[in-house]
Amino acid sequence: MKKIVLALTAVVAMTGAASAADLAARPYTKAPVVAAPVPSWTGCYLGAGGGAAMTNNDYNDFVTTTGAPFNPNTTGGARGWFGTVQGGCDYQFGNWVAGAFADYDFMDVHGDHSTLGAAFGQQKQDWQWAVGGRVGYLVLPQLLTYVSGGYTQGHWKGTDYSVLGVVGPQVSTSGFTKGGWFIGTGDEYALTSFLPGLFWKTEYRYSEFDRANTDITVFGTGAASGLSQTQKLREHSVRSELVYRFNWGGPLVAKY
Repeated sequence: MKKIVLALTAVVAMTGAASAADLAARPYTKAPVVAAPVPSWTGCYLGAGGGAAMTNNDYNDFVTTTGAPFNPNTTGGARGWFGTVQGGCDYQFGNWVAGAFADYDFMDVHGDHSTLGAAFGQQKQDWQWAVGGRVGYLVLPQLLTYVSGGYTQGHWKGTDYSVLGVVGPQVSTSGFTKGGWFIGTGDEYALTSFLPGLFWKTEYRYSEFDRANTDITVFGTGAASGLSQTQKLREHSVRSELVYRFNWGGPLVAKY
């Protein structure tokens, strides 16, 4: 009896070992790659930043009553900086983004200006605002390149002019506000690795304003001189801003 039990035990042990040997090795399965989520470009945003501006001014004096030119046309320039605040909303459809925005610039853009052929002063632009739209394409899920355009309005302060060698100003021109149009192009990048909702935008913008006519008056009294000045202003600016976007609908999954 003992011999039979020992024989059966040996058979069972050998069968188990053979079955284990016949089992195939467990195959290795690579974990699927999960696309990194990127923020939706649909939503509203607020931004703030600054930049530099350069203005060209084509101007000349003319007789107020007749419009006859008093001196040849002159081109002047102004340079300076500005701070800006902006707000807007965008909508993403596929790889395209379209939206509208408005911004306001606090400016210190000034340059030499002349009148009467012999009197010189400093002309200064102190603020500007714009409202417009933009449309862009997502080159990468985090990178938008776009074009913009719309209406803009700027303000130039009054200027006092002095004749070289004479103490104190002799004539003045009043300040003015003029509207015009702008076009621009730029890039915006999602800084999601730093803070969800944070974007960095840089834009070049060209603005052109309606012609401005200002009277030339005697400094201190405001008496008319019989002459006026016409000015045509064009502006180039580069602006860079940090933008915080309040998204609608949560994150999207990149399909690139």
